[in-house]
Parts: sequence; structure tokens; C-alpha cells
Amino acid sequence: MPYAVRVRRAVQETVSGLPREFWWLWTSTLVNRLGAFVATFMALYLTLDRGYSATYAGLVAALHGLGGVISSLGGGVMTDRLGRRPTLLIAQASTAVSVALLGFVRDPVAIAGVAFLVGMASNASRPAVQAMMADIVRPEDRIRAFSLNYWAINLGFAVSSMAAGFIAEVSYRAGFLIEAGMTMACAILVFLRLPESKPAETVSAKADRDDSVSLGTVLRDGRFMSVVGLSFLVALIFQQGSVGLPVAMGEAGFTPAEYGMAIAVNGVLIVVLQIPVTRFIEHRDPRRLLVLSSLLAGYGFGLTAFAGSVGVIALTVCVWTLAEIVNAPTQTGLVVRLSPLHGRGRYQGMYTMSWSVAALVAPLLSGFVIDRVGAEWLWGLCAVVGTMAGLGYGALMRRLPEETTEETTEETTEETTEETTEETTEETTEEKQGEPVAEALGQVPEGSASGP
Repeated sequence: MPYAVRVRRAVQETVSGLPREFWWLWTSTLVNRLGAFVATFMALYLTLDRGYSATYAGLVAALHGLGGVISSLGGGVMTDRLGRRPTLLIAQASTAVSVALLGFVRDPVAIAGVAFLVGMASNASRPAVQAMMADIVRPEDRIRAFSLNYWAINLGFAVSSMAAGFIAEVSYRAGFLIEAGMTMACAILVFLRLPESKPAETVSAKADRDDSVSLGTVLRDGRFMSVVGLSFLVALIFQQGSVGLPVAMGEAGFTPAEYGMAIAVNGVLIVVLQIPVTRFIEHRDPRRLLVLSSLLAGYGFGLTAFAGSVGVIALTVCVWTLAEIVNAPTQTGLVVRLSPLHGRGRYQGMYTMSWSVAALVAPLLSGFVIDRVGAEWLWGLCAVVGTMAGLGYGALMRRLPEETTEETTEETTEETTEETTEETTEETTEEKQGEPVAEALGQVPEGSASGP
């Protein structure tokens, strides 16, 4: 059938041309998300299973976010200094150990402390993943690669949310141990299959790069920091899916399984729509896409105030999920465009920090608002924040040039330098041996700045 042929061709065009290393990284992401439990069910675990208040649950989630704030910057620096692969291994192994420990602690202070460690360990890997993906994928394929990675995240999330909802009704500890095991499996996969992708450079070039790209450099980049600020506002909204929504549904009398079914709609829709929507928006104006996604996110959560059943809540999830589908690849592509080649870890760390700060603020905000004035006010606040983010993107993106050539220039310069060095070395060697040098003049080095 012609339709089947078109679908098969679209799928082939979407997945073709990406390097093998990308698919191992993609597989690692999928395995990791299949075991996701803590971030989704922490609030329910603390309020329903342990009997703590929404405020305490918000405090613990905030400490989890604080750990992420610290490690996002630290992970970014580690990614640039130690390399992508060592950072991934350290972060994932530490996450596995701390998540397993969280399933056994019972003291309120100990729970809060271990949650902080889990947030720190789990978030440290994000700058390394994003930097490695940018390293191994060609610039023209990055939006597609980020979309496929995001698709894997939500495929795992859709499966784990539904399964974890039922696991939670039997044993929360089992959920913690399953996540720990899956995360350790990711670390083993990285160790066995993923090579280091950090671009190679000479000692003198490395010294120059380290001096020229620091955290201070990132902070002084006004255009990039504006994007980070707007990303924080959008992340603040999306965080309510895992902190505000479960608490509000729990207080309204819904069970963990019903929350799991409602939130699983988010993952299922992303799995179904991420690839076709990305093909549709790939060459569209990012200005309009970011404004539209911000408004959809805010008002999607705002509609939750009028939802009184699982079905209606699922419909509101559909609205803000569409915002997520549009925002994720567009925002990530913009961050890569604005990041210099040898500062990718630090820039990605700063961008990741916007989500970590949101993970710190969102539970405190949602717990306070729900306890004091009710969940309806929280959903109204989401609509206001979404409007602010949309207006901010509209103002910022008008000043953003259509193309950012800094990264292309760096890659071209480095590639040219490597080619010249290699040719000069070969030419000198052959002259010493009395051999002709004509063949050396056309050689191109096998590696490039964007390769593994």
C-alpha cells in the first residue's frame, strides 16, 4: 500500500545515517528509563506509603533537585576535563548504589540525605550524554538524533510508569531495587560499547581551550543565559507532572495506579508522535515553535484545574505533552548551536542546571501552594508562567541570528589544522627518505571534530 510505503520510507529516513556509537548511547538511555521509578513515584512513596505531608515530600524532592543543581555544573566540568565516558561511568554507578540505598532507609533525615545523593549522582550524567551526542553526530543530523534520544526516554518512561504504578501497590522497595539494577546495566553497557568521543587536541590547544572556556565564560554569555532562564520557566511547568500532579491526585482520592495510567499517556504520546512531529518541525522557524510550546505547556497544566476524572486528566496530559514534543528537540538544538566545541560540557551543564533548579523549586512551590491554597491555584500559576516564557522567547528570538557559525568555524579550523599537521609530518618523513611527496598532499585525516 502507498501509505505503508510512505511510513516505511519515513522510518528509514529517520533512523538512517547515524553512527553506531549513537545507537549504543540510545540503547543505554532506553534501558535507564525502563527502570525509572524514583523521580516519578517519590512523592507518592513519601505521602501515601510513609505518611508524610505534601510539604515534607516537596522538601525531599527539592533536596533531590539541589543535588542535581550542584552536579549539573560539576558534571559539565568533568565532561570537558575527564571526558564523556568516564563521567558517564562514575555517574551511573553512583546512581545505582544511592537508589538502592534509598529503598532501605527509614529515618526522615536519612531519606532526605540519600535523596540529595540520588539527585546529585543521576544528574551528573546529563551533560556528558548531550556532549557525546553532539560529538558523534553530524551537525545536520543533531535535531533528529536528539529527537530519537528523547523518544527513547519516553518509550522507557511509558513502560516504566505503567509497570511501576502496579509495583508500588505491592512494594516500593522493589521499585528502587529495579531502578538500581537497570542503572548499573547502563554503566556496564557504556563500559563495554561506548568509546570516548571528546575531540582530540594538542597539549597547547588544550591549555588554550581550558583558559578560554570556563564557567565564567558561560555566565558572561548573555544570549545563552537568557535561553537558560527561559528554559527554567518551561522546566518549572513540566516538573509539575511528577511533583504537583501526583500529590494533587493523591489528595483527590486517586490511587498510584490511576496516576501511573494518566502520566503514562505522556510517554505513549511521545513514543507515537515524536518522530512524525519532528519531521514536520525540523525546518520550521524555532522562534514560533518555542513560543507555541511554552503556551501549550502552561495552559495544558492550567486545564488540570477543571479535571475531575482520570480520563479528563489524561486529556490535559495530551495538551502539555504536545508542548513537550515540540519544545525538547527545538530547545536542545538551540543550546548546541550556541555552545562552542570545546566548551560543550560546561554549556550543557549550565543548561542542565536550569532543569535542576526547576526540580529544586517546583516541589517546594507545589507543596506550599497545594497545602495553603489548593491545587487549583497551582494550575493557574502554571498558565501564568507559560505565558511569561512564551513572551520571553518571542522577545529573545527576534534578536537571535538565523545561523550560528561559531561551531562550524571551530570544527573547520581544527580539521584544517589536523590536516595540515598530518600532511606536513608525512611530507617531512618522505623527504627524509627521498620518496616523492605528491601522494601526501591530498590526504585527509580520518577523524574530525564531530566524530567519536
